[in-house]
Amino acid sequence: MKTLLTFFLFFYIHSTFAQTNSPESKETEVAHKWRVSLPYFVPEGLIVDSWDDRTSTQHLELHIKRNLDNKNIIGVKFASWRLFQPMGITWWDGLLDKLETESEFYPGHVWEIGIGITYQRMLWKGLFATVEVLPQFQTYLDLAGKEIGNDFKLYTSFHLGYHIAFGEEKRFFIEPQINCMYWMFDNNAPDGFKQLDDKWRNYFLFEPQIYIGVTF
Repeated sequence: MKTLLTFFLFFYIHSTFAQTNSPESKETEVAHKWRVSLPYFVPEGLIVDSWDDRTSTQHLELHIKRNLDNKNIIGVKFASWRLFQPMGITWWDGLLDKLETESEFYPGHVWEIGIGITYQRMLWKGLFATVEVLPQFQTYLDLAGKEIGNDFKLYTSFHLGYHIAFGEEKRFFIEPQINCMYWMFDNNAPDGFKQLDDKWRNYFLFEPQIYIGVTF
């Protein structure tokens, strides 16, 4: 099932790229062909939050995208973050309560970094859907920051949002959206981490998010 889903995701994105680059389809001229964006909490985390807090995710993320036409947008995603508890604890599991009690905290942190690909499709006016595939290298650290293991993870996310442009020549934009995430292959975690991961899901649904960016 996991292999099939992985194949489907890559086949879908590859097919989309092939269609948009087909000689039969003519690229529609767009005002700004490139865009750069990041989640709003990245600068907020660097300015407001303490980087070394136990619950700091140390999240860095950057998207560079190319507008193929007025409907199809492809891009590259760089992301790095640090986990202090399993990602699969959803809202209805009492996510906020578990943050307060620290009952599901790892015996350390998991640092994840990767570069992936994205495809965004404009559906109607500013409404869009996006799929992102992000292979990640994982490093497991104990509470003292010592490396105790490594693993690989394939992280995918699906987004439904709205593009709002503003400013001179509509170069700046925000994209409020709802994200759903699914991941696989991270099964070689050290014991203390694996016991917690096995308790929870390998997906997270309905995460609200806002991205900010600029086109050029």
